[in-house]
Amino acid sequence: MRWSDEHLYERILAKDASFNGRVLTGVLTTGIYCLPSCPARKPLASNVRFFRDEPAAQAAGLRPCKRCRPDAFYRGEDADLARLESVLAQAVADPAAFPEVEALAEAAGMGVTKLKDLFRDHVHLQPAAFLQRVRIQWACDRLAAGQCDLTDLAMDSGYESASGFHEAFRRQTGMSPGAYRTMLGSDHFTLAMPAGLRVQDVLAFHGRDGQSVSERVVGHRLHKAFLCEGRPSVLSITFLEEAVEVSLQGAAGPAAVATAHGATLRLLGWQGDPSAFESAHPRLARGREGLRVLLTLDPFEALVWAILGQQVNLAFAYALRRDLIRLVDLHVGDSLFAHPDAARIAALAVEDLLALRFSRRKAEYLLHAAAEVASGRLLIEGRTTATGVARDLLALRGCGPWTAQYVLMRGLGFRDCLPVGDTGLTLALQRWFQLEARPGPAETQSLMAHFAPHRSLATFHLWSSLKGTPA
Repeated sequence: MRWSDEHLYERILAKDASFNGRVLTGVLTTGIYCLPSCPARKPLASNVRFFRDEPAAQAAGLRPCKRCRPDAFYRGEDADLARLESVLAQAVADPAAFPEVEALAEAAGMGVTKLKDLFRDHVHLQPAAFLQRVRIQWACDRLAAGQCDLTDLAMDSGYESASGFHEAFRRQTGMSPGAYRTMLGSDHFTLAMPAGLRVQDVLAFHGRDGQSVSERVVGHRLHKAFLCEGRPSVLSITFLEEAVEVSLQGAAGPAAVATAHGATLRLLGWQGDPSAFESAHPRLARGREGLRVLLTLDPFEALVWAILGQQVNLAFAYALRRDLIRLVDLHVGDSLFAHPDAARIAALAVEDLLALRFSRRKAEYLLHAAAEVASGRLLIEGRTTATGVARDLLALRGCGPWTAQYVLMRGLGFRDCLPVGDTGLTLALQRWFQLEARPGPAETQSLMAHFAPHRSLATFHLWSSLKGTPA
């Protein structure tokens, strides 16, 4: 090692990131090793030993620091992303431990400004909005598990007042905590209509395949067949003037009703309040105020659709989806079939899909993706960063950037996604910006940068500007 210990100690006091990868700092009193840039409180020089690489530090009995994540750095991962995902997981598990954004920043070992930048790039939310979301989801989980005292629940969720808890709960779930608790003992519930919800757009979107065997639109009612707590069930959503009435047929019990409630919010695009986008881009939103990014019932359904829709026209993609759902045969209700889960699709053979007019490559891609999800090797439920999910999706055979971005946008609700290469998007951009030709990938990125951090909703508006129903 060509530097003196005194010089290296000066570098760690300065948190000099230029020395990351050149040397590791071992802290003998805590038994950990760190990157020179580690934001943790610095040890006394007498307690420090320097190492050339990880094997040398580990041979001395030291383990990697959980704040600066030297193990992630040496694997070539983004250390900032690793730290962010670690603190997000902590907040999901115990939201009351993070009463304000500053607590998140401290746990992540960074300043608030840097934390907000990372949230913008990876989470597509402000840190405060993320904390609100995980607090209310934590409260919903506790109610479904049988916790009854709402005052205690408010405090346990990280709220200083019952009124603040009730307001946040109503805004995020469409009902009061007491109404949610009552709902768990029933098979139906009512939500206040989201302000400005474009009901006809919701019905047209979910009913865009008029021959679908898993969705059906009748008047102002949407029926969606799905697997609820492992049982084929039907979610029926009726749109009234100022409310949405929802009923569940099939699965029963608090967990099933809680699942049905969450599914309803997804189908309505509940978390996608468009007001910030409309204020920033009134010209693109004009005439479509209230448009939201509507989600599939779960992320795996979005992944299946994205694979089926690759390089075929919509009519053929719809037919493939219908045939796949019929093949698995999760029949429920009035000639409806639930969308199959990953395990059931993974159990199919390539020959089963070839008989349905799948190409061999598409069949192999679908079965591989289903097997990865079913085995737990690919986690797409409950993920906190778009970057992490995109990385894992892109590792799948047959999953390119368009497929990954589509799943992020429509399966997981991330707000700043861009399905580069989408033919509908490029046509809409050509018309909107009055271009002589459709933009290529680089120009698409450049044109859509104007709409960040709302590129998911901008994509929906551009699709809708073609006078069709987005896929």
